[in-house]
Amino acid sequence: MNPLDILVIILLTIGLFFNLIAALGLHRFPDVYSRLHAATKTNTYGSIFIVLAVVVYAIQNYLAGAAAGGQIQLAIHSLIALIAILIANPTSSHAIARASHRSGYLPKGVVDAMDISITGSKQESKTTEDEKMEEKQDGA
Repeated sequence: MNPLDILVIILLTIGLFFNLIAALGLHRFPDVYSRLHAATKTNTYGSIFIVLAVVVYAIQNYLAGAAAGGQIQLAIHSLIALIAILIANPTSSHAIARASHRSGYLPKGVVDAMDISITGSKQESKTTEDEKMEEKQDGA
């Protein structure tokens, strides 16, 4: 077995491991914020390793004499997809977290306990109408 084949297998294994952790996080975590954390960070890392595996595979085939245009095109398309993932994952997770916070969904569990220990009392959750009133006052 070629050393580049072993590298491709290792990169794919690491990428699949991160994507598996993302799936478990989506299933196990209690609220939308922690699920977003699991889905975006681990999915991004998993995608990075999988794309690296594709690029190494394409370079290996290019060096072995396969159709050069096709292999380079495969590597470039994979890198473009990775750039799109690197931009879209944090942007979309931020938008989802912001929308859920504005809708009144607050984090559960440890974050609430930390909030109590810092302030001495649990902060009341704001309703969406209170936030809208604050935005109107800030805008006026």
